Parts: sequence; structure tokens; C-alpha cells
Amino acid sequence: MPFAEHLDNRAAVAPRQRSGDQSRPDPEPRSAPAGLFQPQRPFDARMLPVSGGHRIYVEQCGTPEATPVLVLHGGPGGGIHPTLRRFFDPGSFHVVLFDQRGCGRSQPHASVRNNTTWDLIDDIETIRTGLGIDRWIVFGGSWGATLGLLYAQRHPGRVRHLVLRGPFLSTQRELDWFYGGGAARFFPERWQRFIGVLPEAERDDVISGFHRGLFGPDARIRKRYAQAWALWENALASVKATEIAGPVSDAYAIAIARLENHYFTHGGFLDEDGQILRDMAAIRQLPGTIVQGRYDMICPPDSAFALHAAWPASTLSLVPNAGHSVTEPGIAARLLEVMHTFV
Repeated sequence: MPFAEHLDNRAAVAPRQRSGDQSRPDPEPRSAPAGLFQPQRPFDARMLPVSGGHRIYVEQCGTPEATPVLVLHGGPGGGIHPTLRRFFDPGSFHVVLFDQRGCGRSQPHASVRNNTTWDLIDDIETIRTGLGIDRWIVFGGSWGATLGLLYAQRHPGRVRHLVLRGPFLSTQRELDWFYGGGAARFFPERWQRFIGVLPEAERDDVISGFHRGLFGPDARIRKRYAQAWALWENALASVKATEIAGPVSDAYAIAIARLENHYFTHGGFLDEDGQILRDMAAIRQLPGTIVQGRYDMICPPDSAFALHAAWPASTLSLVPNAGHSVTEPGIAARLLEVMHTFV
């Protein structure tokens, strides 16, 4: 079986690009922070058949002979975005991005069947071996940091450095903060809007209540619950909590709501609560950089501090006046500085 079905064969072997070269750009959001590299299109895009009937979308950007970087998006279910390509000098890095199972351009859309943390880690190894990469930098934020840590703990010899933003450690304590009323104390009006779609009797266990609607038979309820779920998260992603966090596409909302709820319902498919910190000895000597927003309302700083304390080879950069989003100016600037150290 070939590695994958190519979607875009315009440059199977891309010519070396100089820093700042601009290929035909994808649409960029108005909120993209200053200082990023010029928009670029992938030199290769593929649909990769993996286990359990899934096909995942994989793209490559930059220079094939350069330092490999794996980009892990958040969620679960967030999908990749063209802005993520722009954190990397295209002349210095070979950047690999993919839509995790069930989201973005991967198929089947929003499917939770055969969709676990360990399936995703197997997919990462399938991508790595298929592309002939020995070791790479792993770059991920939020759930992408979760996945990066678990991947490194299982395959420490395949990771050169971990660059993690706003890490989520997949603990019940973190879920209780965001879905059990902690963050709601800062945003009570948004919280009421969020849980307002639930019957009053189901509001004491928000994740379970949303599970019934997101996986129920009524498509209208699934859509309404998905939009509410996505809006709650998007509204708290930035320190600038403005109404720009409005409704998103139904496809995006359904994927991120169903997949996050599925993973959170199953404790991230981990052996026990706190597994990531329990197993940090496996990557104790692996270098890593943690970039954390001081006012991150989705993944508060105490998780980043606990991770740093358990990881002697890590450095922690706390960004003032910043929240969770990768597009926060201070967060983006710090990530660019970190990646420049590998050039």
C-alpha cells in the first residue's frame, strides 16, 4: 500500500525556500498576530488510511531536507489552520501537520469510533515512518501538548525537543475547572448561556448532560449543543473576551464538541488520573519548552507549573497579559523566539 493518497502533487520534492518567500497563501484570519512568517501553502498534502476505517489529512510545508517539526493541534477535534504553518521559517524547517481523527479534512467527520488517544499516537508513528523521519521537534498547544507529552513518553527516542503551549494534563481537576464551575466564576453570563441549552436537571454534570445531546438522535439538538460547547471554549480563549467569539461553522462545532466530549467522558483514555505527571520519568532528560499565558482561563498556569516541576530538562516561560490562544500576541512572539533557537 502506498503511504497515502496524494491530494496535491505540485511539489513532491520542494525546492529550497528562502526565509520570507511567499507561495500562494491560504486565507488568513484578521486576528493573526504580527511577526509570523509569510503565508505558505503545503508542498504536499495527503489522505492517509489508518486503522479503524479512518483517513487522516496530512500536509507538509517548508523544506524537506530541513529540521523536521510535528505540529499537534488542540481540541481534541480542533483541526489544523493555515496560521499554524506561519510559526516556522520555511527555509529552516520541514513542518508536518495533520488533522487528527474525525476533524478538519479527516474522515469520517466527527466520528468517535476507533478514536482514542492511543489511536492518535499510532497515527503519529505511521506518519513519521511513512515520511522517513527519524526524530522531530514536537510542537503542540492545549490538547496538542497533552498528545505531545504522551507521544514522547511512549516514543522518547523519536523526539528531539517538545515545544508546548498552555498544556492540558488531562486530569479531572482541569475538567472540573472548566466544566464544573471554576471558570464560570469569572464569566457567569457566558456560563449561563453555555449550560442554558441543558435541561435544568442535567446541569450538575455538564459533560454528561452534553454527551446525551451531542450523541442523541435529534440533529437539531446535536447542532445546538455543539455550537454552545464551541462558543464557551472560544469565548474564554483570549484575554480579549469580546464578541468576536461568535458562532463557528457547524462542521467545526460538531467535530470539536463531539470529540472533546468523547475524550473527556473517557478520561482521555489514560490508565489513571494524573498519568502524565506520573510518567514524566520517561522523558526526564528530554529538553522541552513550556509557554504559558498568565491569564489562561482554559488551561490555568498551575498545570504548567506542575509539569515544569516534574520535568528537570524543561524551561517555563510565563507570558504576562496573555490567555490561552496561540494567536495571543505575547504567546505568538514567545513561540517564534523558541523556534528561532533551532535555526
